[in-house]
Amino acid sequence: MSTRARIPSLDLTVQVETLWPELLGAVKRVLRSAAYIMGPEVHAFEEEVAQYLGVRHAVACNSGTDALVLALRALGIGPGDEVITTPFTFFATPEAVSSVGARPVFVDIDPDSLNLDPAGIEAAVTARTRAILPVHLFGRSCDMAGIMAAAGRHGLRVVEDCAQGFGARHLGRPVGGLGHAGCFSFFPTKNLSGFGDGGLMATDDEDLARTARMLRVHGSRQKYHNEAVGYNSRLDELQAALLRVKLPHVEAWNAGRSVAAARYRGLLAGRPGLVLPALAEGHVFNQYTVRLAAGRDRTRARLAEAGIDSMVYYPVPCHRLQVYARSHQGTRCPEAERACDEVLSLPLWPDMDPDIQVQVAEALAAANGAA
Repeated sequence: MSTRARIPSLDLTVQVETLWPELLGAVKRVLRSAAYIMGPEVHAFEEEVAQYLGVRHAVACNSGTDALVLALRALGIGPGDEVITTPFTFFATPEAVSSVGARPVFVDIDPDSLNLDPAGIEAAVTARTRAILPVHLFGRSCDMAGIMAAAGRHGLRVVEDCAQGFGARHLGRPVGGLGHAGCFSFFPTKNLSGFGDGGLMATDDEDLARTARMLRVHGSRQKYHNEAVGYNSRLDELQAALLRVKLPHVEAWNAGRSVAAARYRGLLAGRPGLVLPALAEGHVFNQYTVRLAAGRDRTRARLAEAGIDSMVYYPVPCHRLQVYARSHQGTRCPEAERACDEVLSLPLWPDMDPDIQVQVAEALAAANGAA
C-alpha cells in the first residue's frame, strides 16, 4: 500500500473552501429569512438557470430522478406507452419511465461517444412509442441533431437526461434546451453540485412547465385544490441558495475539467489496450472514462492497492438488471454490454493538481501492464 495520501475519485474541498464565505452567507440569509420552502431563493435560482441554459422555463424539484418523472408525466406519457432510451446509464433513467407506467425500450450505444446511437432508433419505433430519452453521458452531448431528426419523423417527444451534463453543449447550444424538456441533477458529484439532492426540469414549453410545477406540489396549482395525483418534489431553499453561489463558477469549473482531461490524454496516449475518451467539442467531463480491452477489474483492484480510487459506471447494462431481465429477454445491445465490461472512470475534478494526475497515470500504466 502506498504511503501517499489516498487519491479520491472526486475532491471538492478546494471548491468549498474557496467559496466558503459566500456559502456561509447564503445559509445565514436563508435561516434568517424564515422562508424555507419554495421561497425567493428557489425562484431566483430557476430564473438564473433558465437564463444560463437559454430556455424560457426552469422548474426546480427534489432530484434529477424526479425531474425525469415530472417531464414524462407532464408530457402525458403513461401506461401502454413506450420510451426509447439507452441501456448504458444509471438506473434512474429507465426507472423514471417505469415509474409513470410506460415501458423503456433499449437501443444500443455508439461505441465512440457511449451515448444512444440515433441509427438504432428507427428500428425500435412502434405504434406505442411516444418519446426518446437520451442521456448526455459523462458530460458529452448526444448526437441531438440525429435524435431530433428521428423524433421529428415519427412525431415523438424528446426528454434529455442531462444529469451529468450541466454546461455541456451540442453545436454551441447548451444541452437541456435542445429537446422538448431537459432534466438535471444537482447531486454532489455533478458539474453543478449541491450539498444533497436536487434537480430541475428545463423547457421552452409553457404548458409543460405549468404542468410540471403543478405535479411537484401534490398536483395543485392552488393550495387545497388538487387537480391530479402529484408528488412532494420541491427544491429546498437552502439548496437553491447554495447552488446560486456556485452557478456563476460552473463555466470555469467545466473548463478546468477539460484541461484535466487533456492532461490525462497527454499522459496516457499510446498505451496498449487503453482507449481514451475523445476531447469532443462541448464535452464537460463529469467523468474521465477510459476503456480497457482486458483485465478492467484486476486493474481497478491494483489501483485501489496503490491508494487510487476509481469507479465503474456502469457494470451492468439496464436491460440485464434483475428488474428488467425477464421483460427484456430478447434485447441485445452488444456495444453497451461490451462497455460495461471495459469502462473505468479515473479521478477528476476541476482544480486537480497535475502531479496527482501523473501519479494516477503511472499507477494505471503499471496496473494495466500487470493485468
